[in-house]
Amino acid sequence: MKNPITDRFWDTPPVVLDPKVPARATLFWLHGLGADGNDFVAVAETLARTHPTLRHILPHAPRRPLTLNQGMVMRAWYDIALEGERWVPNDDDLLVSCAAIQHLIENEVQRGIPARNIFIAGFSQGGAVALTAGTRMPVPLGGVLALSTYLPLSHELTQRSHPANRALPIFMAHGTQDPVIPWTQGNRSRQFLESAGYPVTWHSYPMPHSVCEEEIRHMTAWLAPHLTENP
Repeated sequence: MKNPITDRFWDTPPVVLDPKVPARATLFWLHGLGADGNDFVAVAETLARTHPTLRHILPHAPRRPLTLNQGMVMRAWYDIALEGERWVPNDDDLLVSCAAIQHLIENEVQRGIPARNIFIAGFSQGGAVALTAGTRMPVPLGGVLALSTYLPLSHELTQRSHPANRALPIFMAHGTQDPVIPWTQGNRSRQFLESAGYPVTWHSYPMPHSVCEEEIRHMTAWLAPHLTENP
C-alpha cells in the first residue's frame, strides 16, 4: 500500500529477517540516534531462535541535520535541540516518524499479519517513537518494547492515544547507570503510562545506555505469552 508522504520518508529499504516458515507475527525494531537498522540484527536473530514464526523488520531512520550536534547529518527519527541543559525534541519530526511507522504496520496487515500480532520495539530515540506510535495506532497491536527510553508528548497521551490501544502491553527496560536518558526519566514515563492504565512490565539493569543479555532473555520471555495469545 502506497502513501505519497511517508514513502518519501525512507531513503533506504529496511532490513528484513523472514522466518523459514510462514510468518505469523511481525516485530519492528527502531534503532537509536546515529545508528541504523543493522544495529539490532543480532538481537533479532537471538529472538528468532525462540520465536521461529516471527518476522523482524528493521527500518533505517532518515538522515537529517541534528541541531544538538551542530547540524551534523546523521540518522535520526527526530531533531533535538538544546535549551540550557534540557534536550528539546522536534515534535513535528517525531509525529512524521510515527506516521511512517504506522504506514509500515498497515502494509504488514495488508500482507496478512493481524494487527494484534504486530509489535514495535525501539531503543532510545527509537523507543520514544515506538511508544508514541503504538499508543496512537488506530488498530490494537500486540505490544511495544521500549528500551532505554522515555515517553515524549506525555501531556498529550490522554487526548491523543487511541482507544484501540488503551490496553497496549508494554515492556520497558532501562539501565540504572544510563548517562544519556537517565533511569529516573524512564521510570517517570513508566509511572505515567501505568497511571493512564497501560499494563507495563518494567525491568532495571546495572548497565549504561545499552542492551544486555539478561534484558534480551526478559524480552524473549515477555513475547512468548503475547504471541501465544495472538495466533
